[in-house]
Amino acid sequence: MLGHRIGYIRVSTFDQNPERQLENVPVDRVFIDKASGKDVRRPQLDALLSFVREDDTVVVHSMRRLVQNLTRRGMRIEFIKENLTFTGEDSPMANLMLSVMGAFSEFERALIRERQREGIALAKQRGAYRRRKKALSAEKAAELRQRVAAGEQKAKLAREFGISRETLYQYMRMDA
Repeated sequence: MLGHRIGYIRVSTFDQNPERQLENVPVDRVFIDKASGKDVRRPQLDALLSFVREDDTVVVHSMRRLVQNLTRRGMRIEFIKENLTFTGEDSPMANLMLSVMGAFSEFERALIRERQREGIALAKQRGAYRRRKKALSAEKAAELRQRVAAGEQKAKLAREFGISRETLYQYMRMDA
């Protein structure tokens, strides 16, 4: 008997649309992380790993380093984009293919980082490089810190100031 179909989605930014990755793919539950490829913190992946059971199938849009961790625990992995399914009983050829595909993913990420560094260096040479604009002015940041120190709820303040809770915590660390 096959278990549940569990979806996992990761998008790089908060403005990307995660629904497109498993659009029209039947799943019983979906876990979504919004983190860059270099970010190792994946709370929803951790939640998924705690949730899935033997005989469950984890469904992802595209391959990353997820497979071996899951198949060792008796789960199947389906990759929609590549039209591949892996189980813990795969042949040596399937394992080789998985390793090669993982290596290509890491290679692709390294190329992206290299191109980004080159682009920033060129922009600096032209005098066109500007860091990201601060979300809050110095006055607003000071007000935020004061209100947090006064005991106001951080989530409420983040909404009021139009920033994420993570950004709020970054502003709090700047004061420390």
